[in-house]
Amino acid sequence: MNLSLSSSPPSAASVAASSSSSSPSSSSSSATSWFSSIVRGRADRSDSLKKASNSGSRDFFSPIIAKDQFPGVLFKYGPKPIQVAFKTGDHKQQLVFIGGLTDGFLATEYLGPLAIALDREKWSLVQLLMSSSYSGYGTSTLQQDAKEIDQLVSYLINKENSEGVVLLGHSTGCQDIVHYMRTNAACSRAVRAAILQAPVSDREYRATLSETASMIDLASTMIAEGRGSDLMPREADSSAPITAYRYHSLCAYMGDDDMFSSDLTDDQLKTRLGHMCNTPCQPI
Repeated sequence: MNLSLSSSPPSAASVAASSSSSSPSSSSSSATSWFSSIVRGRADRSDSLKKASNSGSRDFFSPIIAKDQFPGVLFKYGPKPIQVAFKTGDHKQQLVFIGGLTDGFLATEYLGPLAIALDREKWSLVQLLMSSSYSGYGTSTLQQDAKEIDQLVSYLINKENSEGVVLLGHSTGCQDIVHYMRTNAACSRAVRAAILQAPVSDREYRATLSETASMIDLASTMIAEGRGSDLMPREADSSAPITAYRYHSLCAYMGDDDMFSSDLTDDQLKTRLGHMCNTPCQPI
């Protein structure tokens, strides 16, 4: 049926004549066309989604499903039961988050936004658990942490074909990074950069507690007697069992963990941190 715009309305006879002249086949064709276009449109959209999915397109996905929900892969990187890590994003470059005392998975609020930002840049976020995670810090050491970090980096290189690793330390995790980079372990050469987020002095905080001075003396005595691996009295640390060695490391002047105290001299800081000049490093 051919319709035209006119300033005057058509007569009933002309409309009837025009309608009677249209063939059933044209009406059927018109009905088929609009229905088939809907079906075809749905099919085309379905095909495009399948193609996008099959091609690995990430346009429809986010590394975060909802607040505090991280999709990813949980994997073991070392022989101990605690040595597991969680990777968000499937990329060849990884940023490894190393938490502080009592930390474990999802230790800070910024990990969600960080995972999203990293994914956009084609980087994965890796969170690891070590022997020192959660309440394990009191019976572990920087040396043990460095060994386990090296095992994780080795895993990423050999199992994930990593093309580069950046280490992000939070609080006491900064000490882990500084110590690890000092070891010059074989896998440490794969570390492209380090980020020290909130590097703080555990010693200066502990100095504000009334029991610290006497406990440092006790820890020093135990270490001198060859009992550095023995546990301190419960009042030494209310959060976790802690050995004499680790207590001394965290609380004593120039203990192994004493890297960021405000009263350290330039020469002492150079001794503790000078090797970090060989690695791009950003304190924040």
